[in-house]
Amino acid sequence: MDLSELKIPRCKNYNGYKPCFSYENCLENGCQHENDNTKIGVKILIISLDALGNVLDNTPVLYALKRKFPVSTIYWMTMPAAEKILFNNPLIDKVFTWTDEQRMIARQIEYDYVMNADKSDYACAFANEIKAKNRLGFLLSEDGKIIPANQGAMYSYLMGNNDEFKFRENKRSGVDIIHEAFELEYKRDPYVFGLTVEEKGFVEAYKKEMAYNPKKTYVGFNTGCSTLFPNKKMTIEQHVALIKDFLKDESLQVILLGGREDTERNVQIYESFSEADKKKIITTPTTMGLRSGICFMDIADIVITGDSFGMHMAIGLKKYVIAWFGLSCSAEIELYDRGAKLVPEGLECSPCWKKVCPYNLECIQMIDLNKIISLTKEFSLKIRK
Repeated sequence: MDLSELKIPRCKNYNGYKPCFSYENCLENGCQHENDNTKIGVKILIISLDALGNVLDNTPVLYALKRKFPVSTIYWMTMPAAEKILFNNPLIDKVFTWTDEQRMIARQIEYDYVMNADKSDYACAFANEIKAKNRLGFLLSEDGKIIPANQGAMYSYLMGNNDEFKFRENKRSGVDIIHEAFELEYKRDPYVFGLTVEEKGFVEAYKKEMAYNPKKTYVGFNTGCSTLFPNKKMTIEQHVALIKDFLKDESLQVILLGGREDTERNVQIYESFSEADKKKIITTPTTMGLRSGICFMDIADIVITGDSFGMHMAIGLKKYVIAWFGLSCSAEIELYDRGAKLVPEGLECSPCWKKVCPYNLECIQMIDLNKIISLTKEFSLKIRK
């Protein structure tokens, strides 16, 4: 075959290294498996790098993209840690991780759209470098300043530059706002996340090991949060007080959840109880990795949590969520009518997004524990109906 006669198949399965299927020669005979799911179509690169919760919070745009561009190939650039969140996602064709090699490959592809969700210097600089016909979201100016790439991104951009707008006036969720930035129709689509067949098997095996009782409501306590904003979590004393109340109700089963950074904290909470009460509390492993932690959370029916990745994961797993807010903006979180938000009333300094609190964490001290108890019992009744 002469080089001039070479026709590279525009197919998702073809990589140019070996046949897509054994003993089938796509170059000479054409593609034998072509359909709308294998056609490359419109090529879209989404850039969403930072914070596991934000990455998950951005996944609903995938549904809107597929409605707007039914025949398309969707690439997603993210940090290596967040790759685990996008694993097994049926609407993403290729996940690139933020490494030199993967960025080099991503730069060589010519896209129809690059959509950058992150307002960070490096994400915006990378969006500038990408070969794309259309740029949406955020870019970097010639002076090295973050700027909106399109009119749709203006709302998010202005909100980020105006505390009064962001903290007091905005009533729209982050999911809604990112749809506008990407010029997509917002239909309150859910997060896109799913466990694998193997993970579902792991969950069922763990349920047997813990003597799972389907007549009970399993209440998961996501006890910690990211070390970046450590003041999003309740005090140990508050957790203990809530759990003591729940242990009185035989229809409820308490589960302690958390990641590696929450190991010591969970031990402290657990050791606060008598030997008799300890037998009524399930403590899940915290050091088995992110996906395993998600499997343990999947056992819960209700998740009590601060505004953290654990909260976003509970939303993604379609659990009832009771979330408290202090330093962060509750309006930006979409619970999809499966839960409730607790926001401190009359506290002028909240939200603030400060890493260090000068006011003795009043927003955490003001968390209404009685409200959490009543909401838990209310949601439990809904679940058991």
